[in-house]
Amino acid sequence: MNMQKLLQQAQDMQDRMQRELEDTSAEASVGGGIVSVVMDGHKHLMSISIDPEALDPEDTSFLEDLVVAAYNQASKKMDEILRVKVGAIATSMPSIF
Repeated sequence: MNMQKLLQQAQDMQDRMQRELEDTSAEASVGGGIVSVVMDGHKHLMSISIDPEALDPEDTSFLEDLVVAAYNQASKKMDEILRVKVGAIATSMPSIF
C-alpha cells in the first residue's frame, strides 16, 4: 500500500472523527429530573438544567452532588457512544498488514 495514501486515509479518519465529536452529544438526568446536563463529544459541558424547586440555600451539598452525578453519568454515556463510533470508523479503514 502506498504510504502517502495511508497517511491521507489517517488524516481523513481524524477529520471525520472531529466532525463526529462536534455533532455528538449525551444527556443525563439525575434525582428524578432535578438536574440534567448535556455534554458534547469532547466531553465539554454544554448545558445544565436545575429544577428551581431543588434550590435550597440551607443545603447546597445535595444539589452539588446531583450536578456531579449528572456529569459523571453523561460522561459514561459519551464514553460508550465514542467507543461505538471509533470502532465503526476503525473497521472502515483498510488493513495495512
